[in-house]
Amino acid sequence: MTTQKILEKQVLRYEVLGTRRLSNYIITTMVSIGGVGFFLAGLSSYFKIDLLPTGNAVGLIFIPQGIALLFYGTCGLLLATYLWLSIAWNVGSGFNEFNQELGKVQIFRWGRPGKNRRVECTYPLDTVQSVQIKIREGLNPQRAIYLRIKGRNDIPLTRAGQPLPLATIENQAAEIARFLSVPMEGL
Repeated sequence: MTTQKILEKQVLRYEVLGTRRLSNYIITTMVSIGGVGFFLAGLSSYFKIDLLPTGNAVGLIFIPQGIALLFYGTCGLLLATYLWLSIAWNVGSGFNEFNQELGKVQIFRWGRPGKNRRVECTYPLDTVQSVQIKIREGLNPQRAIYLRIKGRNDIPLTRAGQPLPLATIENQAAEIARFLSVPMEGL
């Protein structure tokens, strides 16, 4: 929930960042370089032609070393392709919109191509029970805002991946709770 817009005074909308983050670009680039390197090293050992600008992969015996490098390179390239496609599709991006004029909450996210590419949930405002903050510190920290709806599971409103700063989470949860006139839980 990076960008916040208040339109008129009847609509509160938060944009949600998807996979187009700097950290994803860096990791995907590193995986791509590693995959190409391993793949070319495996091919160099098979063809006995040095395809890499550095190192001497021609000296490797194709079985077992070259074939292992070729396998790891192929796996790295497949993973890099998956990551680049996720970035291109901007998986997970979307918005959370709270509209008092229409009396509804709309949660929208982009997914992977297919019949469920558009993930869209709409709920009446009177079914919202509370805004909940869940904070877990440690090795795998989680800082998230959830919307508690009557008769439904809690709906996450924050992006997946990097946890947002605690002050940002608290301010956004308080603003949503104030806007919807519902209690805030979890602090």
